[in-house]
Amino acid sequence: MADTFETLKVDISDRVAKVTIDSPPINLMDQSLYVDLLKLSAVLAEDRDVSVIVLRSANPEFFIAHFDVGLILDFPIDEAPKREEALNPFHQICERLSMMDKLVIAQIEGRAGGGGSELALSCDLRYGVKGKTIINQMEVPLGIIPGGTGTQRLPRLVGRGRALEIILGGIDLDAETAERWGYLNRVFDADDIAPFVDALAARVASFPAAAVRLAKASVNNAELPLREGLTEEAYLFQRALRSPEARHAMRKFLDLGGQTRDGELNVAELVATLS
Repeated sequence: MADTFETLKVDISDRVAKVTIDSPPINLMDQSLYVDLLKLSAVLAEDRDVSVIVLRSANPEFFIAHFDVGLILDFPIDEAPKREEALNPFHQICERLSMMDKLVIAQIEGRAGGGGSELALSCDLRYGVKGKTIINQMEVPLGIIPGGTGTQRLPRLVGRGRALEIILGGIDLDAETAERWGYLNRVFDADDIAPFVDALAARVASFPAAAVRLAKASVNNAELPLREGLTEEAYLFQRALRSPEARHAMRKFLDLGGQTRDGELNVAELVATLS
């Protein structure tokens, strides 16, 4: 990647982009990190050679602490509030992560607070560490509200009541509770999270890229009314079916023992050999 970033380290290999957040001492989402994330999300959204993005931190205590409160105090307030037609830049970052045609994984080994939590909420998958990962929406105690998608994504993910407990309570949500509530997909011992995430990223990136893109697009349609979602699913299935990679993979599946007893008993391992 030709682009350079002040607070992010980006390594792209085998269709996986590993992005390490490195902004000491606490990975505060200050102007530098904010601008880097805005630029990176735009660049990766257009990168056709990447199928999976992994966001992780160089700091074992902090994924992203939160948005810089000093910057928020400098937001202009001299005019009356108004509803804007366009998304603001932070919402754009989050929507790019959520809607781009790539799997986006957040590897959260420390604290994710405020805007850092909202960024994680915009990722497709979130993994944490037992006894270390902490989620916090600390805006209401400061007299504001989560303004980076948190009031919209949290209820969709964990339910209205739990979202209100997190947001209005300003609580520290531990990893085990976050997993049970559905914020985190899974939690691991500290030594196990990176190998799992790396293996999952490599596995997904090895599959036909068109299928990965179209499957995520179809899952994103799950918020549509069911009949509309089914119509879109049928259309995207037809698109995937016409890719040369799909024809090759399906034939190879049959050649390697798919639809036999032994093959089907180990189907997850079998399909991993198709690429």
